[in-house]
Amino acid sequence: MALYLGVMSGTSLDGLDIALIEQGEQLELLATHYLPMPPDLRKDLLALCSSGTDEIARAALAENRWASLAGEGIRQLLAHQGLKPEAIRAIGSHGQTIRHEPSRGFTVQIGNPALLAELTGISVVADFRRRDVAAGGQGAPLVPAFHETLFSQLGRRLAILNVGGFSNLSLIEQDKPVHGFDCGPGNVLLDAWIEREHGHAYDADGAWAASGVVQPGLLSALMADPFFAGSGPKSTGREVFNLPWLDRHLANLPAYRAQDVQATLLELTARSIIDSLGKAQQGTEALLVCGGGARNGALMARLGQLLPAARVASTGAYGVDPDWVEAMAFAWLAHCCLEGIAANRPSVTAAKGLRVLGAIYPA
Repeated sequence: MALYLGVMSGTSLDGLDIALIEQGEQLELLATHYLPMPPDLRKDLLALCSSGTDEIARAALAENRWASLAGEGIRQLLAHQGLKPEAIRAIGSHGQTIRHEPSRGFTVQIGNPALLAELTGISVVADFRRRDVAAGGQGAPLVPAFHETLFSQLGRRLAILNVGGFSNLSLIEQDKPVHGFDCGPGNVLLDAWIEREHGHAYDADGAWAASGVVQPGLLSALMADPFFAGSGPKSTGREVFNLPWLDRHLANLPAYRAQDVQATLLELTARSIIDSLGKAQQGTEALLVCGGGARNGALMARLGQLLPAARVASTGAYGVDPDWVEAMAFAWLAHCCLEGIAANRPSVTAAKGLRVLGAIYPA
């Protein structure tokens, strides 16, 4: 039995999720902690997602601040649990993705794991995605292997949906390798649009989207993006789906009410998920949802309407809090790295083979 910490900072840039797990014959979530992202750091990280001046220095300074924030969150969690750093075998740190372009052979997550090890006195495992990309894979999504570990006993034909900034599916069927891929935007466009129009970080429960009317012309234009035609393996990020991408479509269409754009963006998220699922796995029995999207009532209702033959529910209904699945996954990935266990899945990423993921920064 060993204790691991997982630190996850997703594309929504809302904050850091920290999960403490115990890894033995079974995996158990012991404690969690959340730190909101300071607005100035969020702004700097978001700016690094596109080209700009003096990027190397700006990235170095931003990742130092990210590591300091993670270190403080870990200190707080350990203090609350009455644990010393030496009780933790390792931290699995995802870092913050600022670029993801596997078609060009690279993915970049920053977070200065050496500094995090220094600040915490705990070994850090980080840089999980690049080995898969080096092996010809997409480097994402990496959570399907973890989803398989957590949920494979629940049914014969399952789909695990993570909706963060982007959405991804893990498809689990008996006697088949786990399959998975990114579906497209999750919350990224919904969050960006409401922030621009109303200054809110997100659309609570999807209420603003629910007040609008889906616009078929806009939806068709958005769904015509070539990304949605692929069946996977595939992954995406802010390089593809962002406000300028949306603005280019809006410029060629009639003016819409802002809430109608939001309603259409929610429909884009739901349709891209269910269309992808329909192409990849027929007869899905249950769709288990985790990530921030599981808290969006309007999105959950729409997914249920589009997939009436399956049970659509939060992973919380199966005993796993939807807010902490990804942080748990990176704690588990640290365990796999230290034990020499391959944690990518070629059926998901199209890598040339199984690979041990992560780089180790000893305490």
